Amino acid sequence: MRLVVDLNRCQGYAQCAFLAPDVFAMHGDEGLLYDPQAAAAQRERVLQAAAACPVQAILVDGLDLAATAPAAASHGEASDG
Repeated sequence: MRLVVDLNRCQGYAQCAFLAPDVFAMHGDEGLLYDPQAAAAQRERVLQAAAACPVQAILVDGLDLAATAPAAASHGEASDG
């Protein structure tokens, strides 16, 4: 899984470091360090971190974050399955 943090957008709230400490870490008060090639085993934690980011600075390649948002679930359409 590949991820990118928009460091211009990141405000150092550290929610990601709390939720996925193996992927994100704070360096000082506002500096964020992260693993851009996080292991697949960290997928759920990274997804939680991305969803919890107050400024939505975390972009995760290969994950459909909109599909996991609570609003998306309430608007789900039935499919022939």
